[in-house]
Amino acid sequence: MTKVTWFGHAAFKIEIANRIVLVDPWLSGNPTSPIKASEITKADIVYVTHDHGDHLGDAIDICKRTGATFVANIELGDFAKENGVKNVEGLNIGGSVEVKGIRLLITQALHTDSRGAPTGVIVEGEGKRVYHAGDTGLFGDMSLIGELYKPDLALIPIGGYYTMGAKEAAEAVKMLKPKAVIPMHYKTFPVLAKSADEFVKIVKEKVPKVKVVTLKPGESYQF
Repeated sequence: MTKVTWFGHAAFKIEIANRIVLVDPWLSGNPTSPIKASEITKADIVYVTHDHGDHLGDAIDICKRTGATFVANIELGDFAKENGVKNVEGLNIGGSVEVKGIRLLITQALHTDSRGAPTGVIVEGEGKRVYHAGDTGLFGDMSLIGELYKPDLALIPIGGYYTMGAKEAAEAVKMLKPKAVIPMHYKTFPVLAKSADEFVKIVKEKVPKVKVVTLKPGESYQF
């Protein structure tokens, strides 16, 4: 059983193959997060899609406190090392790495980043795959991600302004063909979409076979 918990914005805890993977753990200063960074006492891997503050967040502190392995693009990995993180895997788009029995496959994302390139990630364990798209606009190669990796669950930004909006995100779901999708990166800031309603409506129209799971911060989905 894989369990995915949303902490608001793009922050997730993925419990898979008896490991805890955190993605983009922005908790301190996140107005939607139900927990504080100090409450994270155990983590095996922390993946950061890019270095914007609302994604890098508390990753370095959590890794230093828990001993979790920090995984990101190589430039961001070097930054983590410079800031005292001991266990670091810095790789690049198209590459993959196995950490503590979990395979992380790095995908592209259309966005900006001060250190290296923005990314998405596929977290794989015990035959289950979760795709976190990171902050991204829509791109055609999402169909290849769907074809090659067949994600069981996709975590997709829908907020608009900084990322895809509902229309584009629904098209991404159509290309990825996951079994289920959780919308993210909305409602946090005034410029973002206030709800997932439009996204849910379009996905149901375009890709009715895909299960749309809308979570409140702190809620989980298991499969």
